[in-house]
Amino acid sequence: MKQPNPKLYKSNIQPLPDNVTLKDVKDSMPKEVYEKDMWKAWEKVVITLVTFTLSLMIIDNSPWWFLPIAWFIAGTSMTGFFVIAHDCGHQSFSDDKTVNDVVGILMMLPLFYPFEPWRIQHNLHHNNTNKLHVDNAWQPFQQEDYAAADNVTKKIMELIKGPMWWFASVGHMIKKHFFLSEFQPHQQTKVMISLAAVYLGAAIFFPYMLYNYGVWAIVKYWLMPYLGYHFWMSTFTMIHHTLPHIPFLPESEWSDVKARLTMTVHCEYPSWIEFLTHHINVHVPHHVATNIPSYRLRQAWQSLQETYGPYVQETTFSLEVLKDVITNCHLYDTDDTYTSFYSDKTREFQAKRGQSTKSD
Repeated sequence: MKQPNPKLYKSNIQPLPDNVTLKDVKDSMPKEVYEKDMWKAWEKVVITLVTFTLSLMIIDNSPWWFLPIAWFIAGTSMTGFFVIAHDCGHQSFSDDKTVNDVVGILMMLPLFYPFEPWRIQHNLHHNNTNKLHVDNAWQPFQQEDYAAADNVTKKIMELIKGPMWWFASVGHMIKKHFFLSEFQPHQQTKVMISLAAVYLGAAIFFPYMLYNYGVWAIVKYWLMPYLGYHFWMSTFTMIHHTLPHIPFLPESEWSDVKARLTMTVHCEYPSWIEFLTHHINVHVPHHVATNIPSYRLRQAWQSLQETYGPYVQETTFSLEVLKDVITNCHLYDTDDTYTSFYSDKTREFQAKRGQSTKSD
């Protein structure tokens, strides 16, 4: 497999010994990282409600040239709604499942994102982290699929793994969370409740805004922050599990503990982003134990570093890291982990496939 670029990522990462179990890793962290604190949980709700309201006030009072900055701040704050719902989905917000469900639905309403469908699909990701063909979060494309695609489909693939990466989570949301066929019969009642909440919220919000304030108000106060939220959703998810040296493995080679501990990335962002998004990018301990509340993740991460430091992935967010991922992490490659749509290897593969098709 490809070695990490030492200029961008932590290098000299050691392979995790085969005798280490997921229970070993969970038990290595202090018990208090699993404890829920309702004051801290609701504090996160207050922080997001206050900061998002303030960001809307900034938008309202911004000259045109400052609006992109105001929208970016609002989109980052809006991401806090998702992170709180994320805790609810993992039952790490409250000990009461009903509270988790209600708060999760309400926190996702500003995003018009159905909570229960997301929760179900997200658990699939956690149970199959970086498993080839199974993990549903930022799965790499296959050479065969890209080569067989028509020109329009190829262009779409190139855009969502490249310059339009920030829009990929919109497509994922629509494809995976709004169709009952994606879910088992016993799951569909709660799925429909979440969908009904989204449809009802949209049926009230959009006509009200349109009638009273017009199309520009919807764009200015909701759509642009919403796209900022999806920028972070796509970026966070991508970098959590997709670096040029981190593989997606076939089931025969895949290990749950190794995927959670050594193939999940801790990425440090500027402190204001970490504050507004409730430290969701302290992501390794979250994958090791999903019941750790977001406000305990830094303590859990410190513990993991002390015990399993040589085995974990780390980087610091930068435009260079982002460029590295969206330029190189396109198609799955057994030898080099990833190759680009535009690499010599891809061109050779397509040429060989073309010759094979002609001979057939």
